[in-house]
Amino acid sequence: MNAAILENPYDTEENAIPEVGTQRLLAAAAGDLRSHQALLGPIPWVGSADRLIRLLEECGLTGRGGAGFPSARKLAAVAAGKRAVVVANGAEGEPLSSKDRTLLTGAPHLVLDGLQMVAEATGAAEAYAYVPQDLCASITAALVERRGWDRVHVSVVAAPEAFISGEETAAASRLSGGPAVPRDKSRMVVTAGVRGRPTLVHNVETLAHLALAARRGPGWFRQAGTGDEPGTFLATVSGAVANPGVYEFGYGVALDEVLAAAGGPTTSLQAVLIGGYHGAWVPMASQAPGPPVSRAGLRAYDASPGAGVIAALPSATCGLAQTSRIVTYLAEQSAGQCGPCLNGLPRLAEVFDQLVGTPGRPAPAAAIEEVRRLAGLVEGRGACHHPDGTVRLVRSALQTFSQDVLAHRAGSCLAKAGR
Repeated sequence: MNAAILENPYDTEENAIPEVGTQRLLAAAAGDLRSHQALLGPIPWVGSADRLIRLLEECGLTGRGGAGFPSARKLAAVAAGKRAVVVANGAEGEPLSSKDRTLLTGAPHLVLDGLQMVAEATGAAEAYAYVPQDLCASITAALVERRGWDRVHVSVVAAPEAFISGEETAAASRLSGGPAVPRDKSRMVVTAGVRGRPTLVHNVETLAHLALAARRGPGWFRQAGTGDEPGTFLATVSGAVANPGVYEFGYGVALDEVLAAAGGPTTSLQAVLIGGYHGAWVPMASQAPGPPVSRAGLRAYDASPGAGVIAALPSATCGLAQTSRIVTYLAEQSAGQCGPCLNGLPRLAEVFDQLVGTPGRPAPAAAIEEVRRLAGLVEGRGACHHPDGTVRLVRSALQTFSQDVLAHRAGSCLAKAGR
């Protein structure tokens, strides 16, 4: 990219964005506007949609909300329409994730910079911050600080506390005055979103990355991550680690490095859940470093970094029992607007629980085949992708904990037997 496009008087050695290793977003945290301006300078207005699209293409920035869709393509689709709407999506419905909350509380102005930039590029006159109820007041206060600095007014809307409320069609529905539930996936938000208008819904982390990349350019952005998956991501590391929390890594980081950054495992691990409740289990060998945390590195496990959830499962905890609890939760969190969610997921949760069984009593031999049958019936038939994500977790558990399934059928449990 032509450096002139990103020319910024604040991008100097004296005003450089601080970094510690791959710490970018976390190093740029500044809760108030004065500190944010002192650290990063003003909004790096790029101008036209073409310029911002080019920047995003050269950076290779993908969405950090879970799907990993190319940000440039989303922006281009919305910019091609008329009367666009832009949304900063901070509705973190995933129970194991707190990265969006960390950004919204620690670096709200970085997120809002990114929102203003995409509003300018798409010609949007309407922008929203879609955030949890308890963060509405602080985001509103940040917007008050920015009066006279922003070009587009931003409305703050509370996102319900539900797993599905952050899905982009659910966000569009809520912002249109309806319930925060996913709608028919055949209607794309980029062409018919909020009140039927072209809508750009970006996760707050995506917007924060955009705001930094516009200040420093594609070369800087690509210094972290891999050639195919550039940049850093925020990971919420939890479970059996010494220091659970939100950390920042470049894509391609080894899984053991992620765990080490969180203080290391507190006990032996049998698996790590990557990508959250719609993610997959990755088995942990005692001497192996673990796979690279990237879409390419996790493909063999049908996993991806998703929204950056990494939860360590101790060897002494039953993976089937943990999965059963998650699947039951997901069945309860569905929109209940199609057969796979209304009937399929509750039945899948019920039969999966039969695999766990009760102590000392063999699990039904037919349960595993029934789980597989139900998974096949549910997958690909939902009005949204909630059933598909649940099936991904179920299939991952059957593969990762296959020996546990055999043990439970014999009336025992490998975790309780010390594996």
